[in-house]
Amino acid sequence: MEGRKKATGTMSIHQWYKRFMREECPSGQLSLYEFKTLLGLHHMDPQAENYVDRVFQTFDSNKDGFIDFLEFIAAINLVIRGKIDQKLKWYFKLYDADGNGCIDKKELSNIFKAVQAINGHTNMTPEEFTNMVFQKIDVNNDGELTLEEFVTGVESDKNLLELISKSFDLSNVLKIIQSGRRLEPGAARAALPSLPQCSVEGGVARPRQDL
Repeated sequence: MEGRKKATGTMSIHQWYKRFMREECPSGQLSLYEFKTLLGLHHMDPQAENYVDRVFQTFDSNKDGFIDFLEFIAAINLVIRGKIDQKLKWYFKLYDADGNGCIDKKELSNIFKAVQAINGHTNMTPEEFTNMVFQKIDVNNDGELTLEEFVTGVESDKNLLELISKSFDLSNVLKIIQSGRRLEPGAARAALPSLPQCSVEGGVARPRQDL
């Protein structure tokens, strides 16, 4: 049991099951609509809606349109205990909107715009962010990032790793589910990851430390 508790934070598998089945999702399957209701994320900007849809889709591993309990636990385990490479693989799936195994500049720019729409302005434009990432890790300069290029490139660049990790941190979403409360629509921004403010120096984005 100790190992299971470590895998899912302070709550045991049994506790999570009770929370999921009795309080959050009595049917045993969480729909996209219920997911948005839980987090207070209806009627948002289309770009923000797209981001929430992509998060749901990546957690829906069998692509049946629902998150069941096993998928729910896998998501929790990734957020709480996932290693860097596991999280980067998840981020890659989030970026790869068409599922073709590569990320192009349009896909990366769109997901950045979506997070920006939820969390407000940053001093990097989507184009600057996208060009910076591709300049750093598109090793063969073909305009696409493979999974290997993405994981290896981000892991080897401390500033880029910090930027991406902070931008897509889902721990606040987990806290909402764990507490059993539902957010009002106006509180949606606080639930989702925020874009760290960055300074661009010589074409290199660096998370600002003065905020």
